[in-house]
Amino acid sequence: MNNGGEQLLLPGAGNRKRRPRGMYILPSLFTSINIAAGFFAITQSLDGSRSQTHHFDYAALAIGFAIPFDALDGRIARLTGTESDFGRELDSLADVITFGVAPSILAFCWGFRSLPAAMDADLRGRLLQFGAFVCFLFLLCGACRLARFNVTVNPVPRNPGRPGRKYFVGMPIPAAAGMVAAVVHGLIGWPVSFWWEAIIWGLLVGVISFLMVSNWRFWSGKEINLGGRQPLRWIVLTGFVLYLLFYFSRVVLPIVAFTYMFSGVLARLAYSGRRHRKPPVQPLPSPLQGPNE
Repeated sequence: MNNGGEQLLLPGAGNRKRRPRGMYILPSLFTSINIAAGFFAITQSLDGSRSQTHHFDYAALAIGFAIPFDALDGRIARLTGTESDFGRELDSLADVITFGVAPSILAFCWGFRSLPAAMDADLRGRLLQFGAFVCFLFLLCGACRLARFNVTVNPVPRNPGRPGRKYFVGMPIPAAAGMVAAVVHGLIGWPVSFWWEAIIWGLLVGVISFLMVSNWRFWSGKEINLGGRQPLRWIVLTGFVLYLLFYFSRVVLPIVAFTYMFSGVLARLAYSGRRHRKPPVQPLPSPLQGPNE
């Protein structure tokens, strides 16, 4: 009973500030744009052909367009204090669609399904089977990469990098999808024409799939802080990168994508080389033994 006009409070309510419900919609809105871009990329990939190559280019652009929205939804949720289990699950499902299903379909339709009909029928059929396998492998490894990311707390790569830097364990799935999109966009959506090109494309997709489920380190970029005391250099660099992407995207995107991929590969090779060059550690003599025993 409420006496004297006093307000009854539920246990544990205290002075907790309730955020407007509309604040919780903002991160989910970015995630929804991510899903919409993935759906658009899928439809464009299915519409693409050797006579309609612009559909492949549109699909690649849609995947690339979704990458910054994927990075922003989580950051906005943290800045506004609207993180939730629902948002995290929705973000994971969106990543499976946009960076798993969409690039795998694009990789298959662009690199294998659009092979010339004049090619030897038996060879073309074998290449289609090979392409279907590696593109499914991309999707499977991407889903496994997301599942591992969701259940692992503070993962540490096998080849730890510089202290103070944060790293992803395995290539993140948006970067893997960006690799596929960058190649297709860099070639203006023109599909694979020769059997050896299809094999090279399949091997590249297979390598990307392996890198996603590997334990190798990839730079996360999380130490970039635009809200720091001196954010001007990051703002200038971001503006310069956006300028390059807008005017020279067909050249810049493949360079950035391959540089990021090889950064993880070279970091692993360098770490393995240093580890093998280290002299073996000699065991200390037992206190019960003499030095010459």
